[in-house]
Amino acid sequence: MIRTTIATISALLALSLPAQAADDVIAAPMLRANITVTSDVVRVGDLIDNAGSAALIPVYRSPDLGTTGALPVAQVLGVLRAKQVIGVMTGDIREVQVTRLARTLANKDLENAVASALERRFGLGDAANITVSFDRGVAEMRLDASNTGALQPVATRYEARSGRFDLTFEINNDNHAAPTKLRFTGTAIETVEVAVLTRDIDRVDLLKASDIALERRPKAEVTGEPAPRDRTLGMQLRRPMRAGTPIRVADIVKPDFVQRDQSVTVIYQVPGIHLTTRGKALESGTEGDTVSVLNLQTKRTLSGVVTGRGQVTVQGASQSAPMAAAVEQTSSLKRDEAPAPVDTAALVRNLVQAPASPAQVAQAQIPQVRVSQAPAKSE
Repeated sequence: MIRTTIATISALLALSLPAQAADDVIAAPMLRANITVTSDVVRVGDLIDNAGSAALIPVYRSPDLGTTGALPVAQVLGVLRAKQVIGVMTGDIREVQVTRLARTLANKDLENAVASALERRFGLGDAANITVSFDRGVAEMRLDASNTGALQPVATRYEARSGRFDLTFEINNDNHAAPTKLRFTGTAIETVEVAVLTRDIDRVDLLKASDIALERRPKAEVTGEPAPRDRTLGMQLRRPMRAGTPIRVADIVKPDFVQRDQSVTVIYQVPGIHLTTRGKALESGTEGDTVSVLNLQTKRTLSGVVTGRGQVTVQGASQSAPMAAAVEQTSSLKRDEAPAPVDTAALVRNLVQAPASPAQVAQAQIPQVRVSQAPAKSE
C-alpha cells in the first residue's frame, strides 16, 4: 500500500514538471528605456522585450530621420493596452527615448560626388581641383538608413562654357526596393591654387610671408604658370601689383642687388690683379645682370656684372683703355729682339685713376722698346 502511494505521488510529480518548466520559460514583457528604429513606424517589438506575437503591431510614427523623440511611460502603456498588450514591466523608467537612424550626406560629400562624376571629363581636370556650387544650398541630406549603397551617377550633363551641370545619382538599399534617386544642379569650375598679394606691393619691395596668401581661383582667370608660395618669398615683382592679384612665375625676379643711382663698389679684375674703387650705378640689376656704372674717379661709364649687394665686377680684358697704334718694327730694331711685356698694372691704374698727363698715358699704354743705334757712316 505504501509503495503504491509513493509511486502515485512520483507519477503526479513527473506529470507536473513539464508545466512548471514551461512556466519558467515564459518571461514578462519589459519596457525599454532607449530604442532605435530604421523604419518610419515604431512597433510593439521595438518598445518592449518578449512581445511575442504582438511584436509587429505598429503603435507610433517614427521621429524624423536622424532625430530623437521622447514618449512618457504612461502614454506608452495606454497605447499598448489599446493593442491588447498588458502586464508590461516598466521598472523605474519614466520616459522612452526613440531614435530614428539615418544615413547623412554632408554638403562636402555631395560636392565630392559631383566632382568625381565630372573628373577628367568635358575638359576638366582632377576632382580635387573642381569647385562645386549647388543651385539650392545643400547643407546636409538625410536618407533612410537602409540606403547603404554608394552614389552612382546615372545621368550627367555639363556645359563647359557656363560650367553648368545636371547630375542624377542612384543609391541601392538593403530592402531590395527600387534605388533611391537624387538629382543636383549647379556649377562646377576647375580651379588652381595660387599665391595672391595681401596688399599693394611696389617693385622694390621684397615679398614677405605676410604679403602672400593662398587662394583657389578659376583656372581660366590665371594665365601662365602660377608661382608656388614658397618660391615667391624673398623675391621682387617685375612691376608694381595690387592686392588680390595672383602671382605668376613670370611676375617675380630675384631681388635687386644694385639700385639705380646707388653708390656701389666697382671691382676690376685682370689676371693676377684685383682692384676696387667707388662708382655710381646707372641702372638697377639683380645678381648676374649686366649694368652700367659710372667710375667716380675717371668719370668713365663702364659695363659690369652684378656679383653681390652693391657690388659690380668689371673684367679688365673688356674694359681696358684704348691702345695707341702699335709701333712698327723698323730697320733700327734688331731682328732678334722682341718688345717688352705690357705693363698690366699700369693699364689697370689707368682705369681706376685719371691720368695726370698725356705722357703718362702714352707710357702706360705703349711698351718700352729697346732701339739699337748704329754708328753714323762718314761720307
